[in-house]
Amino acid sequence: MILGKVIGTVWATRKDENLVGLSLQIVRHVDLNYKMKDQFVVAVNTVQAGVGDVVLVATGSSARQTVQTKNKPVDAVIMAVVDKLDVSE
Repeated sequence: MILGKVIGTVWATRKDENLVGLSLQIVRHVDLNYKMKDQFVVAVNTVQAGVGDVVLVATGSSARQTVQTKNKPVDAVIMAVVDKLDVSE
């Protein structure tokens, strides 16, 4: 899983018919201190996350195992909004 922050939305009016009705968000990877990294991913938003939310993203074949993304051409999905991190170093 990837820890990231939603930084934007992708608008695509012409897309594969299997993606119609799915919201696409730009998620930038963050570290455990919420510091932004250089990597990002475009992910299907299944939990109504909004810009500024810290989220968990599943990638690869796991991304196609939610109710909304089952058997769809998806390789990243926002599957949780993070309320809090408890980190012990």
